[in-house]
Amino acid sequence: MAKGYWASVYPAITDPERLTAYNKLAGPAVRAAGGRLLSRDGRVVAHEAGITQRVVLIEFDSFEQAVAAYESEAYQKALVALPDGFERDLRIIEGID
Repeated sequence: MAKGYWASVYPAITDPERLTAYNKLAGPAVRAAGGRLLSRDGRVVAHEAGITQRVVLIEFDSFEQAVAAYESEAYQKALVALPDGFERDLRIIEGID
């Protein structure tokens, strides 16, 4: 079975304190749904139209598990903590089996 991934890039973080509040809720919600943090705030080399700001990669045992984690009640509560004007591009992607 192919794994699932959340791949997020953050073009702009206008309120780092509220991002911390989101992280305190999102981390436990993601872990409870079976997610494993693979990368966050590490070094980035951007090419072409890429950005070098914050990048987060989370792995799940399956694509379906990754989708269910995003749709979970616990994670939806975490999303409420994201600050206004916050920019993020989150993709849920299926790995190669």
